[in-house]
Amino acid sequence: MAIRVALVGTGNCGSLALKQLIHDDRFDLVAVWVSSEAKVGRDAGVLAGLDVTTGILATGELDAVVAAAPDCVVYCAMGDVRLPEAMADVRLFLAAAIDVVGSAPGVLQYPWQVIPDKYIQRVEEAARQGNSSVFITGVDPGFATDLLPLALAGTCQSIQQIRTMEIADYATYDGATVMFDVMGFGNPIGELPILFQPGVLSIAWGTAIRQLAAGLGVEVDEIRDSVEQEPAPEDFDVAVGTIGKGTVAALRFQIEGLVGGHPVIVVEHVTRLREDLRPDWAQPAQPGGSYRVEITGEPSYVMDVSPTSRHGDHNYAAILAAAGRIVNAIPDVVAAQPGIRTTLDLPLVTGRAPRVRSSGGALRPTTAARSSRSATSGWRRGPRERS
Repeated sequence: MAIRVALVGTGNCGSLALKQLIHDDRFDLVAVWVSSEAKVGRDAGVLAGLDVTTGILATGELDAVVAAAPDCVVYCAMGDVRLPEAMADVRLFLAAAIDVVGSAPGVLQYPWQVIPDKYIQRVEEAARQGNSSVFITGVDPGFATDLLPLALAGTCQSIQQIRTMEIADYATYDGATVMFDVMGFGNPIGELPILFQPGVLSIAWGTAIRQLAAGLGVEVDEIRDSVEQEPAPEDFDVAVGTIGKGTVAALRFQIEGLVGGHPVIVVEHVTRLREDLRPDWAQPAQPGGSYRVEITGEPSYVMDVSPTSRHGDHNYAAILAAAGRIVNAIPDVVAAQPGIRTTLDLPLVTGRAPRVRSSGGALRPTTAARSSRSATSGWRRGPRERS
């Protein structure tokens, strides 16, 4: 039987998740929520950019999503600038016995020792009330900062440091709120946007640091962060508008998890709006952008992940990867035990391979379906997760 799903948020990530939800026969789309009044009443197929009519019309009311009785909500609404609201939305769904998988709120990727216990307890209480689960993920923070480095670390006899990196040109990224309000591109040098206010980086990527530490079995003593800004040498245009000469046009920031005073886990971002800016900073493995995992140990590794797509550039491909990770996790989260679930305790999430024809002409899966799905069969649990 198909899993009944609803989508909340049809922005960059949500619209790509919606495409898969419509086409993937594992799911039955029952509702779509939108934040824009102009989108209310539009068919889900239109919102996904598809030439199909689903009969599911977008609503602007969360109560209507609950009333549609989905098994799971895919939550892709903006969380960066509305954290309290996003947390409240998640609790609403969990208490209503609806599982949640999504890209926000990011602090729920691994909240222990990152946000105050009282906020974690509120989410866990809603999950107990509804016998429901929540899994928040993405690319970075997301599978590039947990799944990939943990997989490589499993081959090491010793590890001195794990560094994960996003190295990307954001010139074609069209999320104005993220670009201007969150990251501060186009702002005067030295003017700190939301992301670079004291402690925010250590919270936003503290989830990645703490989750990697739990997976490695180490205790992080301190998390510290730093940022560098680079001015535009002249006026130039990007997808979200004009970047004025002398305003922020490139960023480099890093978050370090210290163990015994040494940076054992490091997350670094190099974000440019033109490829010629700060050539001394790390360069991507492919034009436009890539993700990198560096392990210093025995053995040591450098792994570059370079997302591409037939339908867009590196920024589109990265968002598509986030949407795929979210949607493909739905069956495992629906089967999981109640509470906040993480990469450390979910089974290995996989995508769907194409079906092939058997000798008799009937369609069959390319691999045998799993006989059962259990949240206890994956990575070990985080320190405060409940079984």
